[in-house]
Amino acid sequence: MDKWTRFFYQPVLPLGKDGKRVTESEEHIALSRQAACEGMVLLKNTDKELPFVTGKKLALFGKGCVDYVKGGGGSAEVNCAYVRNLYEGLKIKEAEGKVRLLHSLGEFYEDNIKSQYSAGAVPGMTEEPELPLELVKEARAFTDTAVITISRFSGEGWDRTVENEEDFVSAAEWVNDYVKKGRKLFERGDYYLSVREQAMVDLVLQYFDKVILVLNVGGMVDTSWFKDNDKIKAVLMAWQAGMEGGLAAADILCGDVNPSGKLVDTFASRLEDYPSTAGFHKSDKYVEYNEDIYVGYRYFETVPGAARKVNYPFGFGLSYTEFQIDVKKTDVNEEWLSTQVAVTNVGDRAGKEVIQLYSSAPAGKLGKPAKELKAFAKTRLLLPGETQVITLRVGIDSLASYDDCGKVCKSAYVLEAGTYEFYVGNAVNNLIKLDKNLKIDADRIVVRLSEKCAPTLLRERMTADGSYEKLPSYTGVEKEIPSVIEEYVPVTKSDVDREPIIKDQKEIKPQLIDVARGKISLEEFMDQMTVEDMASLLGGQPLTGVGNTFGIGNLKKYGVPNVMTADGPAGLRIRKECGVNTTAWPCATLLACTFNTQLVEEVGRAGAAEVKENNIGIWLTPAMNIHRSPLCGRNFEYYSEDPYVAGKMAAAMIKGIQSQGIAATVKHFACNNKETNRKESDSRVSERALREIYLKGFEIAVKEARPWIVMSSYNIINGTRASENRELLTDILRGEWGFDGLVVTDWWNHGNHYKEVKAGNDVKMPCGNTDNLLEAYKEGKLSKEEIRLCAKRVLEMILKLS
Repeated sequence: MDKWTRFFYQPVLPLGKDGKRVTESEEHIALSRQAACEGMVLLKNTDKELPFVTGKKLALFGKGCVDYVKGGGGSAEVNCAYVRNLYEGLKIKEAEGKVRLLHSLGEFYEDNIKSQYSAGAVPGMTEEPELPLELVKEARAFTDTAVITISRFSGEGWDRTVENEEDFVSAAEWVNDYVKKGRKLFERGDYYLSVREQAMVDLVLQYFDKVILVLNVGGMVDTSWFKDNDKIKAVLMAWQAGMEGGLAAADILCGDVNPSGKLVDTFASRLEDYPSTAGFHKSDKYVEYNEDIYVGYRYFETVPGAARKVNYPFGFGLSYTEFQIDVKKTDVNEEWLSTQVAVTNVGDRAGKEVIQLYSSAPAGKLGKPAKELKAFAKTRLLLPGETQVITLRVGIDSLASYDDCGKVCKSAYVLEAGTYEFYVGNAVNNLIKLDKNLKIDADRIVVRLSEKCAPTLLRERMTADGSYEKLPSYTGVEKEIPSVIEEYVPVTKSDVDREPIIKDQKEIKPQLIDVARGKISLEEFMDQMTVEDMASLLGGQPLTGVGNTFGIGNLKKYGVPNVMTADGPAGLRIRKECGVNTTAWPCATLLACTFNTQLVEEVGRAGAAEVKENNIGIWLTPAMNIHRSPLCGRNFEYYSEDPYVAGKMAAAMIKGIQSQGIAATVKHFACNNKETNRKESDSRVSERALREIYLKGFEIAVKEARPWIVMSSYNIINGTRASENRELLTDILRGEWGFDGLVVTDWWNHGNHYKEVKAGNDVKMPCGNTDNLLEAYKEGKLSKEEIRLCAKRVLEMILKLS
């Protein structure tokens, strides 16, 4: 049977060995646990309190030890058979004789959380209970070591709460149950401890001199309260680690796994230390990216005095062993820099280390970040005394900066004259300078482009010294952005025949399967289609099977199947009522902290196998927007503050997914860094920051992994909706980067369908407006060639599936 004809049938046979299903299989659950362990980051380990010695007595505090947050809400929510919390994970270790627990304490939290949910608590938003003093005293009599868990939950469609924003929040349209609940629970905003959490922490610290902290969070949180507290001996950034997250954290705490994760974000002393914070909630109608290219460590490493505000730097992460890093050899020419680095485990435990290579460019006329990550690699598991030599390579052209104002050469990537230096190490603040530099005698143009997506309402941007310069593109003239909320016909039932539609073709038109078999070209196949036929392919299609995010294709008279799509970034999301549980993987930020592209590719491959087994062809992942601000409610779905890390991790995920004949969908293109009023918010950003920060990860993923689908974002970019932005979708994505796949909108966006087609946005999801397209065609606003081009890309994508 031809590879993609499975989309005409339900169900699909199991894909595992011996007729077993791979969906939520033991192998996939084990891989989820492995990935969870490898991405957790050990932030602190005073006196080597971790790992616990055998038989260590522990008292667990904090409702998070029971009410575990496996991942964020919205499209990332995954229905799985179970979720292991930290209490359950440590009970497994107790059964193995590795620790001893005070169960009266764990049972107190279990009973409390159960009663909160029975009373109608919002999932993920339970309240920290008041600790009975007698229980604390009982715990202190049992042990001298406390383990505190702090949890955080956020989700799609809303941003994290902030202090003193009552007027704005109460008036905003985006307020929902989670935001309302969050404002009650987190008086200072959920970046900081709540009053109840602080009371619990204070009480524990009053009675215990040895405290271990586990952070079950999806994004950046306050670290100042524990960084210099002598009683808090160790801190594990456990993230939101999927269905086996609690057990994975227990694996690390007990020393069964040596932590090897590294931070992919900078943890500052205060929320206000991030330059994006001040304006994040300034308006629900726009966001000004005034910090420009100085995002994350690019800001903290560059702007004078900013480094003092960092508690835990980008790339940082401790281990239970020690590593020695020696640079063996470095070669550099006008095209490449290559360096060999020997990594030796000089401690007494097996472990892995991450080697990071940074460049430092001359400031020149454009101004540059002090350091930029250009390469990284993770060692294999090194035994004590073992050495591995790693080779890192950097293309010299990748050091270029984009000149959007004509200071050197307008609309070009340029290498300014001067000396380029290079560093290797295991964190942005712990580096060895390489003994060879690259000296460029005269400014060099790497590639000349043309102005795209330039802002007109961004007055100024930050420079390398922390001051601001005016943008010459500022006109003060706001583009008219009509809010088009089209009337869609609800689509809930399928018009796809349950019987195979591949029949004797002697008396019917050529079918798409004839193209797949090489009997007819795609162009010849499309010649028989009317404009109406082609236009019908440009909108999402009805649900079938276990699909719940609609389909693509579905032109049955031509044998075009209805290919289902599915969320989400942390695993295949199937409606609970379907009765199909799937593997819940760790959140994207944790996966990025592994710095292990091979492991992420393996996760992509396994997740795609579950998508395939459930007869779905398109997986709506990876999500790869930049962690511009800790306040973005969807950061857990995204990889990093750094575009290079985001691009490399996304490329690995795409390769894994598409190796199974499933379409990966790179999203959200682009500048979807805020959830508040996301369908009408204008992201105002310079062209340089757009290209160097917010598009760069997408560019890496597109060029290295060739994804079959890109999803345009809801938001507006410098006055033009992303889904209607031809400069973004056609000129940059296809013209400059060579993308040859399909572009789809985000679901139920506010764009005008015919304008999206003209821009190169091929499919409107979850259903299109064919009448809008045909009316525009009749009025001469949309050509047959434009409709045909988008329809062709739909068919090309379907033909790639297997």
